[in-house]
Amino acid sequence: MRSLASLARGIDAINEWIGRTVAWLALGMVLIQVIVVVMRYVFGLSILMMQESIWYMHAIVFLTAAGYTLLHNGHVRVDILYGNVGPIAKARIDLLGVIVILLPICVMIWWVSWPYVMAAWAVREGSVEISGIPGVYLLKTCMLVFSGGLAIQGVSLAIKSWFTLMGIEVGIAIGDDSEEPGL
Repeated sequence: MRSLASLARGIDAINEWIGRTVAWLALGMVLIQVIVVVMRYVFGLSILMMQESIWYMHAIVFLTAAGYTLLHNGHVRVDILYGNVGPIAKARIDLLGVIVILLPICVMIWWVSWPYVMAAWAVREGSVEISGIPGVYLLKTCMLVFSGGLAIQGVSLAIKSWFTLMGIEVGIAIGDDSEEPGL
């Protein structure tokens, strides 16, 4: 049990770090967008690479922070089933949802994305525009990061749900090392 709690803590810590790190790209997106608008409408200049960088940052934030969002319960749930039930029922719904829906979908996304990403890496795919960012293959890799990060956070959620169903109180929150004696 202690190793499962440690695994869940480790997964949570990884996704917490990823989420907090890529969140800074949101600030970058806003700043670059302001610069692009000022350059275009005040000075009549346009730099395609700056415009593409906004798309890149947007994709990176949403794809790589999916696990972070799940960690903080930020994904949409069907509140009709989930909102008015107790912790045991929520744990059942979470465990079943991870096993039946989340993990199979993450595996499918990984499986379907893998050849697409590898083909992009094989040719070091770049922008279709001459002056665009030459790293489309890196951006496409975020699809794998998305499915991997979401899947491992699903494993953490399943562990925490299992502990709840077994009646085991274990401090699995980030930075919380309090555990019941014997675990």
